[in-house]
Amino acid sequence: MQRTVSPSYRQRGSLWTRIKRYKYIYLLLLPVVLYYLIFHYATMAGLVIAFQNYKPRLGFSGSQFVGLKHFKSFLSGVYAGRLIRNTLLINLLQMCFGFPAPILLALLFNEMRENAYKKTLQTISYMPHFIAMVVLCGMLREFSMTGGLFNDIAAFFGAERINYLSDPKYYRTIYVGSGIWQNCGWGSIIYLAALSGVDHSLHEAAAIDGAGRIRRIIHVNLPAIVPIIVVQLIMRVGNIMSQGYEKTILLYSSATYEVADIISSYVYRRGLEMQEYSFGAAVGIFNSIVNLAVLTIANYISRRVSENSLW
Repeated sequence: MQRTVSPSYRQRGSLWTRIKRYKYIYLLLLPVVLYYLIFHYATMAGLVIAFQNYKPRLGFSGSQFVGLKHFKSFLSGVYAGRLIRNTLLINLLQMCFGFPAPILLALLFNEMRENAYKKTLQTISYMPHFIAMVVLCGMLREFSMTGGLFNDIAAFFGAERINYLSDPKYYRTIYVGSGIWQNCGWGSIIYLAALSGVDHSLHEAAAIDGAGRIRRIIHVNLPAIVPIIVVQLIMRVGNIMSQGYEKTILLYSSATYEVADIISSYVYRRGLEMQEYSFGAAVGIFNSIVNLAVLTIANYISRRVSENSLW
């Protein structure tokens, strides 16, 4: 009599077989899994303080429950409109100018035929990524002073010397431009890896058909990296309301608050300096909900339009 094996049993057996067969690979994966479980998922229990008037001496159980008070306090605050506008605008500028930059750089590197020259330029383009944020911001402050490098270049062309970081007109340009300079080379690595897998026979066939270098880039190279571009774009869109506070804290001043102050820097002042932990947690949840909603919409649109998506 033939024994019937349920599909769920076969799946469990198959999983256990794979684990035994590739046990060393799973062991390599274990530290990463533990990291996310301990520092990302286990700590989510602490989000309850967003709905409390949290006091460290009272703990989670002893702090007063206040519901949505901190959410309302942020959204109805006098600075809410300015903070959301600045955060969105800086992220949109980075998306418009910073996102295409590594793609273009990767395409340019891929067209170089002299390997020594290509590797040298690649190494140079990667180096700014390893500059510490505090060092980078110190450099920008020095360069932006009236006697700094930026003013020396501007004065050479006859412009008047000013403190660029104290002028709201130039703050976003310096913020976004320095981010492109720092991360463009590093971001191009993933696109170069994808371009290295393009079949050379496609280029040969296109060349035989009379396609020049530009047309081969457009019709052969770009389609090869479109799936990666789409995934990277969806992930970037999913962080539309997130922007690190470190660079802002190090660069802004009272003269540029109107254009420089963003949600994360405001939360830093309220949540850490003023020790309003519940308020900071509430704003963090608000940002995460908005980011998740935007990410889901972007993923849905991408799946319908290009058939490329995260899920």
